Amino acid sequence: MSAIPKDKRCWVALFPLVALLVSGGVASHDEGLSEHARQNYSAMARKVLTFYYPWYGVPDGPGGAGRTVHWERIDAAKKDIEASTHYPALGAYDSHDPNVIDQHCRWAKQAGIDVLIVSWWGHNDYTDRAMGKILDSCQRYGLTACIYYETVPRPQTAETAAQDIVKVLEKYGKHPAHLQVNGKPVVFVYGRTLGELGLPAWLKAVELINKGYQPGVIAIGDRFSQEAGRIFDGLHTYNTAGSLRGLSVDDVRAWAAKTYPSWVQLADKAGKISALTVIPGYDDTKIRKPGLAVQRYEGALYRAQWEEAIKAAPHWILVTSFNEWHEGSEIEPSLEYKQQYIELTAKYSTQFKSQKRINTQR
Repeated sequence: MSAIPKDKRCWVALFPLVALLVSGGVASHDEGLSEHARQNYSAMARKVLTFYYPWYGVPDGPGGAGRTVHWERIDAAKKDIEASTHYPALGAYDSHDPNVIDQHCRWAKQAGIDVLIVSWWGHNDYTDRAMGKILDSCQRYGLTACIYYETVPRPQTAETAAQDIVKVLEKYGKHPAHLQVNGKPVVFVYGRTLGELGLPAWLKAVELINKGYQPGVIAIGDRFSQEAGRIFDGLHTYNTAGSLRGLSVDDVRAWAAKTYPSWVQLADKAGKISALTVIPGYDDTKIRKPGLAVQRYEGALYRAQWEEAIKAAPHWILVTSFNEWHEGSEIEPSLEYKQQYIELTAKYSTQFKSQKRINTQR
């Protein structure tokens, strides 16, 4: 399996949904979504979550089973991996190795992270086969996990998406370490899937999931918009690198100070969960040409985003990412940065979770 290119920017056109809103198509679903729309998130504990990638394998590991998965060429002597921007402190590892997963959970716990959002690519996919082990390890270390729903199986309809998610919830949703809100399992829905179906179809898909799986689902969509706020239980975005490209630290702080509060207010107005994203940096130039790079500024980029995210008072803060080595956005310890970003995350996670949240619409 080669590194999977991912455009994390919001690119889906909204015209089909606007037309549906004008014609009353969304309203026709309101009765089925009425309970979904009345959820109360005011008593939710603040959490720090991170996107987690279980797609790596090495020939002598339990997942790789004689082959390299996702790393491409590995040169341990030179501390270089073809498809990785930086070099992991653990070296090239196997995501199916319980010892590796345990170490990741220990680091996550040290960093004040509560939840692993696990990249998930379909039933019996390499990532799916790691999910049970991840949940078991999370349970041992006092963490929770949920899936990041990355792609809809063909024929890519609301029905196939709903069947796919109901099936994954039947497999993992009742695990003691699965993230729950108001007694319902959480699923994060990535922007690619919004493009594959379109928002009107996702309206139907969420309705079908809630009908097909008891006690229902908490779906967090990768889009900050009023339209997405009518469909999903919460709003997030995976990656802000496109907005931060070429900015100084002061510019990043100014961008975050303007953008984060507007996103939280949008979610609060819709009565939905707000989740703001912070990144330590970004560099995908090893896997894409010309690629995109956002400097880390020796941790200053990360600090500026965290400080403004805390001020904006969301329900959750998301770290992109724990271990997306292809895009150089990882906080997992590396040869280059040691435990710098684990320690920074721990500092700001403590600050964030020590403050009581006030709804911005009050």
